[in-house]
Amino acid sequence: MPDQEPKKRGPMVFLASQTRAAQDARAALVARYGEAPLAQAGVIVALGGDGFMLETLHATQTRDIPVYGMNRGTVGFLLNAFSLDELPQRLAAAQETFLHPLAMTATDAAGVEHEALAINEVSLLREGPQAARLRITVDGKMRMEELVCDGALLATPAGSTAYNYSAHGPILPIGADVLALTAMAAFRPRRWRGALLPKSAVVQFDVLEPEKRPVMADADAQSVRNVVRVVIRSDPGVQHRLLFDPGHGLEERLIREQFY
Repeated sequence: MPDQEPKKRGPMVFLASQTRAAQDARAALVARYGEAPLAQAGVIVALGGDGFMLETLHATQTRDIPVYGMNRGTVGFLLNAFSLDELPQRLAAAQETFLHPLAMTATDAAGVEHEALAINEVSLLREGPQAARLRITVDGKMRMEELVCDGALLATPAGSTAYNYSAHGPILPIGADVLALTAMAAFRPRRWRGALLPKSAVVQFDVLEPEKRPVMADADAQSVRNVVRVVIRSDPGVQHRLLFDPGHGLEERLIREQFY
């Protein structure tokens, strides 16, 4: 990433997960630096793991405030290293990354529509012992009449190293205007490894035999059971602002993941 001038971030507010490590870190940071109410804050410092970081981004998406995460969880892909020292200086030097989520509209068996946003991915997963049967349509054109699988997902570049990568999907550069469509344990077509789609694509999954082969849809842990149709599109109207220490941003992390 290009160099940038240090930037004054304004008052801090500290949000933490319920783990002891995160709560202890929050108490120590507030004691050292103080904090402002969320409504007056210029930056949010999130303390926890990647799951809590996603929760924080979703909970504060209507506020135009950058979020700087510090890892008090396990993996910490979306977070910076934890330290009590020199936090104002780290915030001033931090580099900003902008993310746009996926918008999911899932229709259940009763005809009710459920909407949710996903920063990482939207996934469809079988609910019962039998494989799911899915029909895939992209931009109104049917691309796969039947995918028999344990599930399928559509991932953003930011989420491409998470569930998508575990399902053998590709890692996408953070600035790429593409999405990864990845199958999980595809049975038919045999060994189908998915597709790369433009960020502007509208992807529709229709569940075949939903009564016999029930399927759930999940958008960043927001789940809808017994779905019959799921439509997914990128939502440019929602923007998340993440802060990373210089040299440790998402672009570098995505490259590093590919050389483990």
